[in-house]
Amino acid sequence: FSCSHLEEKTQWEHPKSGKRKRVAGDLPYGWEQETDENGQVYFVDHINKRTTYLDPRLAFTVEDNPVKPTTRQKYDGNSTAMEILQGRDLSGKVVIVTGANSGIGFETAKSLALHGACVILACRSAARGSEAVQRILGEWHKAKVEAMTLDLASLRSVQHFAEAFKSKNLPLHVLICNAAVFGVPWSLTEDGLESTFQVNHLGHFYLVQLLEGVLRQSSPARVVVVSSESHRFTEIKDSSGKLDFSLLSPSKKEYWAMLAYNRSKLCNILFSNELNRRLSPHGVTSNSVHPGNMIYSSLHRNWWVYTLLFTLARPFTKSM
Repeated sequence: FSCSHLEEKTQWEHPKSGKRKRVAGDLPYGWEQETDENGQVYFVDHINKRTTYLDPRLAFTVEDNPVKPTTRQKYDGNSTAMEILQGRDLSGKVVIVTGANSGIGFETAKSLALHGACVILACRSAARGSEAVQRILGEWHKAKVEAMTLDLASLRSVQHFAEAFKSKNLPLHVLICNAAVFGVPWSLTEDGLESTFQVNHLGHFYLVQLLEGVLRQSSPARVVVVSSESHRFTEIKDSSGKLDFSLLSPSKKEYWAMLAYNRSKLCNILFSNELNRRLSPHGVTSNSVHPGNMIYSSLHRNWWVYTLLFTLARPFTKSM
């Protein structure tokens, strides 16, 4: 076991296998190095509120001649956002997450922030956005998090958000289009479009267009669009096989909340695929994701029937 204080590296050799490993770089997220009254170095874990004299970087040692794993890491329905980013250092990465004050968006933003990323929480409510920021800072006071106002039901708000973000002169490495509404009664936005279609799809579509230049300048960068398996249970073509625009933003008479949601999720996937085709040659990838069946989030809050169904299904769902 040897230490080099100049290089800030620790190296140790396994007594049986003889494999040499080294510890280098910054401490994991949430950790700080302190010195006690005897001049001995100890480590503070702010997230789990504990102290230790053992360097936590020993948990993240790397082999001097690391062998690439033959199989990819496998995740399942019980994997958490924190587990998926385990050991990753996202320092210097800038991420925007829409709808980040609750549910999947909050857990995603929190995990990214606790792993060192600078995270912008794009929320419709400034108060709820600020509250979410405080919750993350409560877990790690050095997290780089900020809330900005974004109302996807207003194209003007989307434009203002994009302009405000660009004025910060930051790169943008990850844009996560997560915000969505589900089961809402028919209504038109200030732009004259059906609200589920605009919030779930068109608002995000416009946001990506406005930030495309920043994404390309920041490459390698990525867009992640949160969609749903429910996209399979709908169609957006008319009887002759052409795109039917009246289905995308239907009148009140033709509106059914579940179908409107399904169509918006289908639009998400078609958009993500085309975006990837156009931007991947420029170093910007795009993926759509199904986050898991019947996740118990606040998405159902608009109608008591949905709340009842989600409550009954809760024992069979993934936790947030």
